[in-house]
Amino acid sequence: MGVNLGSKRVELVITDLAFDGKAVAHLDGKVVFLTGGLPGEIVEAEITRSKPRYCEGVVHRILKASELRIPAICSHFGQCGGCTWQDLIYQQQLEFKKKQVADCLQRIGGLMEVRIHDVVGSVELFNYRNKMEFSFHVTEDGRFTLGLHSRGRFDDIFDLDKCFLQSEVSNRIVQWVREFVGRERIPVYDVRKHTGFMRFLMIRQAKRRPQLMVNIVTNYGEIPSRERLVRELTDTFPQITTIVHNQNGQKSNVATGEIETVLFGSGYIEERMFDGIFRIRANSFFQTNSIQTETLYRAAFEMLNPDKNDRVLDLYCGTGSIGILISHYVDHVTGVELVADAVEIARENAVVNKVQNITFHQGTVRDFLKIRPASETDHNIVIVDPPRAGLHPKALARIIKLKPKKILYISCNPATFARDAKELVTQGYRLPEVKPVDMFPHTMHIELVGVFHPD
Repeated sequence: MGVNLGSKRVELVITDLAFDGKAVAHLDGKVVFLTGGLPGEIVEAEITRSKPRYCEGVVHRILKASELRIPAICSHFGQCGGCTWQDLIYQQQLEFKKKQVADCLQRIGGLMEVRIHDVVGSVELFNYRNKMEFSFHVTEDGRFTLGLHSRGRFDDIFDLDKCFLQSEVSNRIVQWVREFVGRERIPVYDVRKHTGFMRFLMIRQAKRRPQLMVNIVTNYGEIPSRERLVRELTDTFPQITTIVHNQNGQKSNVATGEIETVLFGSGYIEERMFDGIFRIRANSFFQTNSIQTETLYRAAFEMLNPDKNDRVLDLYCGTGSIGILISHYVDHVTGVELVADAVEIARENAVVNKVQNITFHQGTVRDFLKIRPASETDHNIVIVDPPRAGLHPKALARIIKLKPKKILYISCNPATFARDAKELVTQGYRLPEVKPVDMFPHTMHIELVGVFHPD
């Protein structure tokens, strides 16, 4: 239902939340996806885009607030692109995430009979991230900012005062680096002109070990006043155990490096998970919620229920955490990962954890499955933890051709999980249940695990 207020302003009743965190309303028979607003609210909104089947808009004023609404604690809420749902009661966040999983499985996968467990909530609602990336940005008046992206804008960075997703020391490091760069007049990178030097500040902090990494990502070249930076930064923040400099001269605006130099410490931090120790380098992928990752993996291993005769193929294995942890319960694990640095760290992690029944291969999953070595042909369990895009169609087809007795699928995207699940079920597998686990409170993101069995 909608009331036209003239111009592009309309009065709308919000009825639901969509998969991407947008609020859902209806106007003149079409769905309206809104930035801002919660179910049960009456809002004044501006329609910004009209398509044949739907509209998009922005909430400008809440006329009647939802009973689900709570005050957001962050001063940047609404401006920042991070915590979309910080003003929504946490238990209700979990309900909407479960609904998203159900909608995807039913609408995309056509899977109506799968049992969907209640979402396992996060132990920590704030300060749960072990990694944050902060961007430098040149403003139109020639100043610079260091902080996070404004919502929906790749080219607008606001100065961060305090983010509640990482620790208090992380916030103070951001402020210190901002002041240092300004004081030393170090040029800041302009993403439009591709000129300047300072690009990103990344902070990684272990939750179960007292270790903290500062990673400075720049254009090509040495950091001006490098020795002073390292000395003053470590003097001010004794919590810092390593400082790394990554150089990235590519136009793509990503916080990774082509050339890496360790300026202080070991160049990595270590995190404890269950009884394992895992090294994390500046460019490594590691689940960003350390505490909740244990919950996710525990759910996955309980559903998989492996035994000592199983031989496991761990695809998209990253730095090897899943394979190393499960290696204690099976005969052998083979990990496959595209990123060479990740494979190198995975092998390091196997040595650190004294695991000998695991091997790692570098390359694409689909290519490995096509030309597997003769010694790698007797896997009866496949584990996949792919990126948000899900499984490559050729990789999925080759996994099915292996005919494993179990396929453990860990997903960070219910939509691509549902797409792949549909194909697996079509090819003779069944999916009895899925367990969603909330790794990212106050966002629309949800992880889930499911185990496929031959019919």
